[in-house]
Amino acid sequence: MWLCLASRISSRRTATRSGSTPTSYSPSRTREVDAFYSRTSRKSAKMESQIRQNYHHDCEAAINRMINMEMFASFTYTSMAFYFSRDDVALPGFAHFFKENSDEEREHADKLLSFQNKRGGRILLQDIKKPERDEWGNGLEAMQCALQLEKNVNQALLDLHKIASDKVDPHLCDFLETHYLNEQVEAIKKLGDHITNLTKMDAVKNKMAEYLFDKHTLGGQS
Repeated sequence: MWLCLASRISSRRTATRSGSTPTSYSPSRTREVDAFYSRTSRKSAKMESQIRQNYHHDCEAAINRMINMEMFASFTYTSMAFYFSRDDVALPGFAHFFKENSDEEREHADKLLSFQNKRGGRILLQDIKKPERDEWGNGLEAMQCALQLEKNVNQALLDLHKIASDKVDPHLCDFLETHYLNEQVEAIKKLGDHITNLTKMDAVKNKMAEYLFDKHTLGGQS
């Protein structure tokens, strides 16, 4: 036993004199491995798509922000739709109208996601903010909130179009003009018409007028 212990001590002294240390405890080796993974991570982060051409990083970032905006709009319209489906509200026409708007905004987000991939950009999804309220009041009040929401979305699209113009990206400009800008103006006009008619009918005080608007204008069915 004493001979074995002496042999191990002698081996450690020999290793110390030769300047060697066990591989698993080598600080220099650990630093090399860390440096390798750090370089690899940076390289992966900087890698760009082979199809990318004339696609400025400002446009790419703005597209990601616009995706978030469209998802927020869809989320808000979903809240409106199911609010009007409640048993104590029971306006199926409003519910259907806002559900269609929600689906449309989600479709807009999907188109932007596809566009980002088509241009060789990278999709960076963000947290979606909850709607500003949970109770949407009467039909007129909800339409007014929807109008402001559509104006906010429209302004975001106009800002995105300006970035695309400044960065000389005709493909992105054409994409927005073809699929978004005109449709957005039409949506704003439709909401404005609904607000005007609800106001003329005094739908806030006259619940029968609100019911008839829901049934005949928005196609609500009990």
